[in-house]
Amino acid sequence: FPDVCVPFPRLHQTLSCLVEQKCRLGLITNGTRASQDRKIDGLGIRSYFNVVLISEAEGIRKPDPRIFHRVLQELDVSPENVVFVGDNPEADIHAAKDIGMKAIWRQDAYWPEPTNADAIMTHLYELPSILDTMNKSKKGLSPD
Repeated sequence: FPDVCVPFPRLHQTLSCLVEQKCRLGLITNGTRASQDRKIDGLGIRSYFNVVLISEAEGIRKPDPRIFHRVLQELDVSPENVVFVGDNPEADIHAAKDIGMKAIWRQDAYWPEPTNADAIMTHLYELPSILDTMNKSKKGLSPD
């Protein structure tokens, strides 16, 4: 499996950049533990994440808000300080928005574009730039 698992372009560079920027990273994925663990380890990305939640192991799956609240608790963060990235409009974007997170949709030809995403990206490596823009916008609105 590790030989056929293909990462998104600049995956490690992007995750390294986020970690260097002191982002706390969580991963929520639907699927079986065996399958998802093989994917995560095959891509060599587990060490970037502070928490990894796999639906089968948790007994709940996206879009159930409990799995989102669980990752928030594990990371010790509040939803308004979190940006969730996903490709599924219902299970990722709408679910994250419903509990107060910001949400970035990574375009996927399989899914229709969600109407409530805070940002849209074509490639994962666009994420640091999008987050920087979101942070500047947030600071621009703050009286501090």
